[in-house]
Amino acid sequence: QVRLVESGGGLVQAGGSLRLSCEVSGRVFSILEMGWYRQAPGKQRELVAAPTRDGDVKYVESVKGRFTIARDNAKNMVYLQMNSLKPEDTAVYYCHALLTTPYGLGSPEDYWGQGTQVTVSA
Repeated sequence: QVRLVESGGGLVQAGGSLRLSCEVSGRVFSILEMGWYRQAPGKQRELVAAPTRDGDVKYVESVKGRFTIARDNAKNMVYLQMNSLKPEDTAVYYCHALLTTPYGLGSPEDYWGQGTQVTVSA
């Protein structure tokens, strides 16, 4: 069974930094995309950082210059380095992967992690 497991969330003061990690475990054929989303209380889930089809990376405007996504293909992991954190970054952060597995007969499927809480105090 394929699982996405996030770690690295927590409580930090404004201006601080956190690094989120996400590991894909289980039998996979290939991981096509990995990215990060977040959902703040009372708001819809939004994309934070994810690769685009042309090989670039898309960041939500509010995190540009502060957050950096990085992927380690050898370890099936993706990271989100978050610097200069602000109270408005408080949310549950979710890892997303588009991948193929033996169970899905090779068709791309969306997988989500369970989420990790990030709380930024003023």
